Amino acid sequence: MKEITASMAGTVLNIFTENGNPVSAGQEVLMLESMKMEIPIESTTEGIVLEVKVTIGDFVNEGDVLIVLE
Repeated sequence: MKEITASMAGTVLNIFTENGNPVSAGQEVLMLESMKMEIPIESTTEGIVLEVKVTIGDFVNEGDVLIVLE
C-alpha cells in the first residue's frame, strides 16, 4: 500500500477523488488551505484509492496520511 500525506498543516478544502478511483502520478487529489493559501496535494505514484482518510473541513498536520492507495 502507498500513502499520500500532507505536505504541511492545514484544513482540507476539497477532495478530488474517492474510494475505488484510479489516480496517476502528479494528479491533484486534494486541496489544503493554510494561512489563507490553497495548497494542492498531488499523488506521487499511480494506484487505486483504497481509502480517503479525511473529510472536507478536517484539520491535518504535516505528515498525516490523507489517502491510501493500492
